[in-house]
Amino acid sequence: MILIISSISALLLAQTTVDPFVASVVEKVSRTELAQMHTLLASEPHVAGSPGDAREIERIAKAFVDFGLTVEIDRLELLLPRPKESLLEIVDVEFPATPDGVTPPRRGVFPLAITEPNLAVDPQTAHPDLNLGWNAWSGSGDVEAAVVYVNYGTREDFAQLATLGIETKGKIALARYGGNFRGYKAKFAQDAGCSALVIFTDPSDTGSGKGGVWPESGGWANDTCIQRGSLLTLPYPGDPGTPGRKSVPGIVRAPTEELLPKIPVQPIGYAAAREILSRMQGAIAPTAWIGGLPCEYRLTSDASASAAGVRLHLKIEQERIAQSTANVIGRLEGAVFPEEFVVVGCHHDAWCFGAADPLAGTMCLMESARNFALLAKEGHRPDRSIVFAAWGAEEYGIFGSTEWVEGMERELGARCVAYINLDMAAMGLKPSFSASPWLQDEVLRAASAVPAPDGDGTALDLLPRVSPEGSARAIGELGGGSDHVAFWCRALVPSVAIGSGGSLGNSYHSNYDTVAWYQATVGSDYRAAELVTRLTNAFVARMSDASVAGFGAERSIEVLSAKLTGAARKAQEAKLPFDVLEALALRVDKLGTLASRCDEALRMADAKNQSLSAATRAALCSCRLAFKAPSGLAGRPWFSNLYAATDRFTGYGTSVLPEIAEAIEDLDAERIAHAAERLHGAISRLESALQALRASVESRDSQ
Repeated sequence: MILIISSISALLLAQTTVDPFVASVVEKVSRTELAQMHTLLASEPHVAGSPGDAREIERIAKAFVDFGLTVEIDRLELLLPRPKESLLEIVDVEFPATPDGVTPPRRGVFPLAITEPNLAVDPQTAHPDLNLGWNAWSGSGDVEAAVVYVNYGTREDFAQLATLGIETKGKIALARYGGNFRGYKAKFAQDAGCSALVIFTDPSDTGSGKGGVWPESGGWANDTCIQRGSLLTLPYPGDPGTPGRKSVPGIVRAPTEELLPKIPVQPIGYAAAREILSRMQGAIAPTAWIGGLPCEYRLTSDASASAAGVRLHLKIEQERIAQSTANVIGRLEGAVFPEEFVVVGCHHDAWCFGAADPLAGTMCLMESARNFALLAKEGHRPDRSIVFAAWGAEEYGIFGSTEWVEGMERELGARCVAYINLDMAAMGLKPSFSASPWLQDEVLRAASAVPAPDGDGTALDLLPRVSPEGSARAIGELGGGSDHVAFWCRALVPSVAIGSGGSLGNSYHSNYDTVAWYQATVGSDYRAAELVTRLTNAFVARMSDASVAGFGAERSIEVLSAKLTGAARKAQEAKLPFDVLEALALRVDKLGTLASRCDEALRMADAKNQSLSAATRAALCSCRLAFKAPSGLAGRPWFSNLYAATDRFTGYGTSVLPEIAEAIEDLDAERIAHAAERLHGAISRLESALQALRASVESRDSQ
């Protein structure tokens, strides 16, 4: 992940006491309530669109009502796939004769496991609603072919195979998880002419190579653990047939079949992968491609062009049908600026039980909602409204949150001051943040208001340092992969992802992602969830305060300048035009004094606990929206943020200044010039907004 360097600003150093409202909501967090909610929400499998999903929606809605929130069940009709048939086997396997010679040597078929076995120590794994291992949006088909090992299945991996002269056309690709989003493994395999793809979890990445495995000796993936997941790599998140429009019952969908995967794709555990790799006879893979299985990693299944070698038979059938799910929205009305709001979100759907993904975040969302609702009942209502959102069908391609944003994009741009995402958040006691530059100062301030789990210092002290000797802290850039994407990359709502990791284990998207696994691996004391909820509460309490701007002008200018300087350096190294980028960086630097004066004026208003004026709030909205591209990004019109988009080749990563970064990657000088011109317009809008912001705040102070 790309890191933004942040320091403890003067705003933080000047803070000697924690705001009483912040302190109150931080102290409201109950580990007992967190544990009870976690157990409730992880009581059954709840794949989006299933009966279990419908019951999960009812559980969340009832809890919101019981807390005292105004509740809306936002119904969605989505195109979702369902598995109908899956089969994977090694064909023409040579079975040796029995020692006594009763059974002669023979050739046959060796079936490979495509689901996890039940565990006696965890009764939940025997639940009848658990399904086989599958990848949503796989193509349907019946394929028998030789195998080619493609490492992580990245663009670079397929390019290296071509350089080595390894034929991929017509073969079944075998890739390990990691390195990029699984959907891009399928896309690149399909582009390389592969007839199918099998993806396995390698022990060196998340299994026995990391430590003890579940359930015998630790929490890492055992050799039967299978990672399910979506394969969508569309140029937009959400329902494939409704880009830019909310997917509601009865909507007419655009045809998108040509954008969906064509080849069959099947995930497996590393025991099954070993059966394949150990039978392959081709050239040894490059050293960097060798994982943790106790066998040779070979590039092809045949020793020579004339040898038959090992072959796989893969048969997959999936259907794609419109199915119903819902976002569950709980609203706590603000007392001063009720039309403005903060959104706290996490998805509720899971591939199986989802104790870690997503419920390690959903339980924190629910506890935060309970905490703020309790304070409101006690007479301490937030100034701005707070929206608590449990999103539907995130696992299929970030559907629920995207559809909600598409349905109210104009309102979000004008009134939503921040979005907080909590997906799979409470996974250990090492806090971390990824955030829009606009919000970095408030992130640090929130961390400084939360006690460290061990009682020594604050959560701020636990954030990674940029350097061992310095006080600066590292905050990540927001990339893809979760429900913040539509808020930040399309609606330009400043966003934060809050998490806390460090637990020694992984059950990601498997049938073993249960409460038993979570409590044994992350902790039955729920200290991690307590920490994440406190961080969430502190940040939300600040952002819901009528005197808090929620826009760090000086920090934003500082980060933008650094990113432009970095882009100019990359362009120069690639022997591309860089002077226009240097000129932009210089212009941004000159805005530093104006930004500093804006921040100083806003801090004074905050210190006096003055509600922001209408003119100030309008100027802040203009600052937030300065980088909005009305026609979208070049080649990716759904994305509207000239500052940030998801990485176009990994899915999970971040592309900062995406039009410029992608033009540099593609060695396209003409596009660099065009992107710089567009960015120049955004910087001009930001400058005008900062001038209006300064004038409005100083005018208020002089009255």
